[in-house]
Amino acid sequence: FHQVWLLLVLDAVKVSPLIEKVSDHKDFKKLLRTRTNVLVLYTKTATSGDSHLKLLSDVAQTVKGQGTIAWVNCGDSEGRKLCKKVKVDPSSKSGGSELLHYKDGTFHTEYNRPTTFKSMVAFLKDPSGPPLWEENPEAKDVIHIEAEKDFRKLLKKEERPVLMMFYAPWCGVCKRMQPIFQQAATETKGRYVLAGMNVHPAEFDGLKQEYNVKGYPTFCYFEKGKFLHHYENYGATAKDIADWLRNPQPPQPKTPEVPWSETDSPVFHLTDETFDSFLEEHPAALVMFYAPWCGHCKKMKPEYDEAAEILNKGSPGVLAAVDATVHKVVGDRFKISGFPTVKYFKKGEEKYTLPHLRSKDKIIEFMHNPQAPPPPEQSWEDKPSSVSHLGSEDFREALKKKKHALVMFYAPWCPHCKNAVPHFTTAAELFKEDRKIVYAAVDCTKGQNHDLCKQEGVEGYPTFNYYNYGKFMEKYNGDRGVSGTLICFHTNISQTECKENI
Repeated sequence: FHQVWLLLVLDAVKVSPLIEKVSDHKDFKKLLRTRTNVLVLYTKTATSGDSHLKLLSDVAQTVKGQGTIAWVNCGDSEGRKLCKKVKVDPSSKSGGSELLHYKDGTFHTEYNRPTTFKSMVAFLKDPSGPPLWEENPEAKDVIHIEAEKDFRKLLKKEERPVLMMFYAPWCGVCKRMQPIFQQAATETKGRYVLAGMNVHPAEFDGLKQEYNVKGYPTFCYFEKGKFLHHYENYGATAKDIADWLRNPQPPQPKTPEVPWSETDSPVFHLTDETFDSFLEEHPAALVMFYAPWCGHCKKMKPEYDEAAEILNKGSPGVLAAVDATVHKVVGDRFKISGFPTVKYFKKGEEKYTLPHLRSKDKIIEFMHNPQAPPPPEQSWEDKPSSVSHLGSEDFREALKKKKHALVMFYAPWCPHCKNAVPHFTTAAELFKEDRKIVYAAVDCTKGQNHDLCKQEGVEGYPTFNYYNYGKFMEKYNGDRGVSGTLICFHTNISQTECKENI
């Protein structure tokens, strides 16, 4: 009779079979031992958790594979014993229920965030992460948009001007701007609408393209549904935003940077026309091929200038530079594909490519004793392994087909990346037969990959992102030096048990 009655209760509130009903203490201990991320609903009676159970059924479906939801009824005889052992008394709580979270086998925290679908899903996907922006009571005057249809509806119906903040939850600048934005929303309430929308998920790629969202945050200003300007003052105060809204102006063009060749530089700056004649006149020359936008080139320029100050006064050789984005004939001739590229010429002939020459001292040392560089290290991409190497052209398509994807965004020169490569490769090897799982890598320094990495929130190397059927789920911040940690990352079982099974 007891089982039939329980089934009737479960059916009445349409409890998902994904919610684990636990009443025995041994089963409860096993659950905590085998699952790393468990939210437990304790109820005073079989029916006092009805409102929670309906909601938790939907949450359980969404976090399947990432988190577990369990239910303990402290009102039946078995459940009462269990609740007593774990020292939980839901009858002392309003509503006769209590939600507690367990992480890696032990109690973690009481769930005290809003009992809404969105907040609970966000919590179970990242139990230690910050609350959602809309959970902050000080952000009550910001309109929080979830879906593209809600965004379109707002633009269509809203008569007042709208300032939209497109953001990503992990973005540091966004977090810094949010309190300022919400203060501006309160100060301008009634006259303007300030809205926020997390557009990092891949489903918003079309929207990002439409409004030129290439990084986070991006602010877009609309009047009567029409996009007019971007707002680009990321160091703004609430007053700055309010003042700008009174007289919205497009971003002022940035002061153009003075080309390196037009500065007081001791380096010889060459062109397509002067390149060959210069090499004829200078039997030993080091040439830096660069691009004005390249960060590594900017970092190297002062070192190169200082070395030229010394070497170009009549030493064993001279230092020259070519802007390969302008002087493309020379760039194409020497197959320049990355920046900076440093080449040594002797009697007009190319002798060495020198990727290790970056500092003033190394440059001077080399010019006094030109030696062949050490043989280049084979790139990770060229080494046979089970890691899928992706680029901007195939990234989305490849991940769409995989239930679990751990992607390492890296730069070939980065020491931490080099340390992580063998562990990541080992993990990929162990899972190579499983068609639902992929370990992938993206070299952020190659071609269009730079934009892709920026879109995916890469702010340093290496960055590990976990995706579920192409949808970004979370960043991995664990120990990247241990293969087991990477292997067990995307399974909702304990790290210890996972490693024991490897």
